[in-house]
Amino acid sequence: MDAPHTSIRVWLEGREEGLSPYATKSRFSHGRNRPEEPCPTRTAFQRDRDRIVHCKAFRRLKHKTQVFIAPLGDHYVTRLTHTLEVSQIARSIARGLNLNEDLTEAIALGHDLGHTPFGHNGEEVLNEISPFGFRHNEQSLRVIDSLENGGRGLNLTSEVREGILKHSKSGVDILGKAWGTVDTLEGQICKIADLIAYVNHDIDDALRAGIISEGDIPASITAVLGRSHSERIDTVICDILDYSWAARGEGLTARRARPTIGMSPRVNETMNTLRVFLFERVYNSEMVDRESDRAKKTVRLLYEYFMGHEGQLPNEYALCGEPLARRVLDYVAGMTDQYAMRAARDLDLS
Repeated sequence: MDAPHTSIRVWLEGREEGLSPYATKSRFSHGRNRPEEPCPTRTAFQRDRDRIVHCKAFRRLKHKTQVFIAPLGDHYVTRLTHTLEVSQIARSIARGLNLNEDLTEAIALGHDLGHTPFGHNGEEVLNEISPFGFRHNEQSLRVIDSLENGGRGLNLTSEVREGILKHSKSGVDILGKAWGTVDTLEGQICKIADLIAYVNHDIDDALRAGIISEGDIPASITAVLGRSHSERIDTVICDILDYSWAARGEGLTARRARPTIGMSPRVNETMNTLRVFLFERVYNSEMVDRESDRAKKTVRLLYEYFMGHEGQLPNEYALCGEPLARRVLDYVAGMTDQYAMRAARDLDLS
């Protein structure tokens, strides 16, 4: 006689049949790189989420900062708190559109696993000096495919892997040509939730650091999005739900082109204006530039040092049989801010 719990996954998969016809159903997943027996108590996407939460790269996110490097205050955003905010926003949108919340959560929790120390400063330096180049979304996929679990990776489903790889965006124009596409609606949600999270918490951090004041935020932005953190997030989420309502598939009687996740032109334009404001007043501010220079120098010196001292790489990076530049890149990219600064100090790099 089968154990009582063996039917739980089947029951959970059955519940997914009540989701939108545009939702990604776990039992129709394209699978994993290495086939596995299904879990008796979790769907494939729930299993992926749990693997991400329990991996080492996820733990290290708590000591990787976003914009402000090694801040003295306790309330500045870290890469981990950012990830949790993205997950909350993405799940709210997925739930409202009756899409697969488990897939959405797994992508959101794993999207930044490959981020370098010191945020995009580290990414910029490693992309410049490594012969392999560097993009954090590609490194996130490498973390889950090759670096975690003693080199065996997490063996996640293709839908989660694709959402993580394609979450990154370029340029300032939200939803413009540089935005790119994600195959699943759940992946599209995570991409837009990432943006909503960081523009809002970066405003809060900039206010906390004294770089801007409430009165500096253009009235054209506050008039549309609201004045507080919660008002801005609520406005954008509600706008996305309204604009993307067709994704629920209600009353669908014939096959139609799949909808996309987006914003109304008014909110989209305002979010673009907000991003421009942040670049001009925060990301390119004197305080952030000063910290950025220090961070970039630290990452560069660490990379150059280990390229010349292969024997000092940790065993897991010394014995994996890949080119030295690839192993050094993986090691430095995986460092937390604190670890990188301590390593540079201990090695007397200056």
